[in-house]
Amino acid sequence: MSLPARLHDLAELAAEGVPLAQLTRAAETLSGRYRAEVQDGAWHVSGDLAARSYLLTRFPATFAAVSRAMQEVAAVRPDFAPRTQLDVGAGPATAFWAAQGIWESLADALMLEGSPHMRDWGEKLSARADAQANWQTVDVRRGLPDLPPRDLVTLAYVLNELAPDARAGLLLEMWERTADTLLIVEPGTPAGWNRMLQARNVLLAAGANLLAPCPHAQTCPLHAPDWCHFSQRVARSRLHRQGKGAELGYEDEKFIYLAVSRRAGEPFEARVLTSPNTRSGLVNLKLCTAAGHLDGRTLSKRDGEAYKVAKRLDWGDKLD
Repeated sequence: MSLPARLHDLAELAAEGVPLAQLTRAAETLSGRYRAEVQDGAWHVSGDLAARSYLLTRFPATFAAVSRAMQEVAAVRPDFAPRTQLDVGAGPATAFWAAQGIWESLADALMLEGSPHMRDWGEKLSARADAQANWQTVDVRRGLPDLPPRDLVTLAYVLNELAPDARAGLLLEMWERTADTLLIVEPGTPAGWNRMLQARNVLLAAGANLLAPCPHAQTCPLHAPDWCHFSQRVARSRLHRQGKGAELGYEDEKFIYLAVSRRAGEPFEARVLTSPNTRSGLVNLKLCTAAGHLDGRTLSKRDGEAYKVAKRLDWGDKLD
């Protein structure tokens, strides 16, 4: 997956006039804060240089992960056509741009962001969009303002910046402001999975219908050291590679997500939990099933159409 052309040009505009060595150092500092999940009261992106390095080195991957999660939402809710969005902790408008790529119906979004430098760049990017975006400076770590419900509410790569005792309250506030569907995306780490399990419990207890990725609302069948996460391949531009000090023309963004709704989605049989293992006319699948169980399934050519379907499946796909 690649950034849309106009978004790619805007993201790389952030690197203009800044020595590449400075951007690389800022990216390393930023990456270290994210990996360590530092919670010291400061924003991870706390200056213009950090915001520029984020746009160059992290924005393509977070955009791709959020887009993939939204694709899975659309697959189980083909009737969903949101016109309004609330993006909590909007950053550089990542979820806003991703939503436009999935739902042409989107016309108006309200973006809440506390980091002034992220907001500045987010406003620059969203000004080029087809849908209308309005911005408010809000520190979502301290809760949300009183707002009317919106069709789509998004929280992407934000829970990891919240103190543990602040997460449930924010989730419930977001659910109150959700007219239809709420989507949360987090890094695909064991810690991110645990945060998502807690969010899942909070929202199911509040009466939400689980859309994706889970095909069921029972207790998660996975146990540590295993954890649920997905992967999306992201194309790197030349400048992106240079900013990260990387050689490959792509990276694989690991992520975890949770989509809930006030309406039920179309049921499906299972979700593919890792890359299918294909060899010698066999496809091995690791599945989370609608019955709430893990299932290791092997299909061969003798299984006919089921084998052909299995060969087309990828990590994170649903099995109908």
